[in-house]
Amino acid sequence: MNARSPATLVADTGRGNEAAILNAALDAFGAQGFHGASMRDVAKRAGTSLSNLYNYVPSKSRLLAEVLRRANDELAARLRAALEDAGDDAASRMREAVRAYVRFIVDHQVAMVVSTNEVRYLTGADRAALVAERDATQAVFEGIVAQGVADGTFTTPYPDDAARTVLTALSAVSGWYRPDGRLSRGQLAEQQARYALALLEAPLAH
Repeated sequence: MNARSPATLVADTGRGNEAAILNAALDAFGAQGFHGASMRDVAKRAGTSLSNLYNYVPSKSRLLAEVLRRANDELAARLRAALEDAGDDAASRMREAVRAYVRFIVDHQVAMVVSTNEVRYLTGADRAALVAERDATQAVFEGIVAQGVADGTFTTPYPDDAARTVLTALSAVSGWYRPDGRLSRGQLAEQQARYALALLEAPLAH
């Protein structure tokens, strides 16, 4: 990625160095990758000692898992809020879910890139938990697609693949989006919503 401000995912809740450590880890993983970043790098970015960092988390992989868990929790919360505000019809629900996903990517691009590129380094329970969280996100979109197909709003002949295709396209945004690009945050969200509805062969009217 180009030069950027340090990544921020976790707000300061007053719980010691927690926010500083998690944000520093995210920034280090985004800039150097999981293997390139060391615990010493994270401690330095967080403004704490290496021994204090190990008091907080036992390993670099556990730190990665915690960062990705926080990112998934934030995404899930945004999707829930978007769907609570959306209309009852499937097209409105899909539009708002996509917009929420895109806004999350724009606000937390580094977290999305790290989630995509570094998840392969998680194993065991940490990996299983992340897979379950991703499956839950996919299930949200699958549910909207199923609703739309059932009531005739979506006429795609490929409903079983539709949610996965929409999510794949959304995830790819983190790799090419640039804050100084031609589309604003809102324009990008609207563009991707239109793409998703077109793929589902749904009406595009607001």
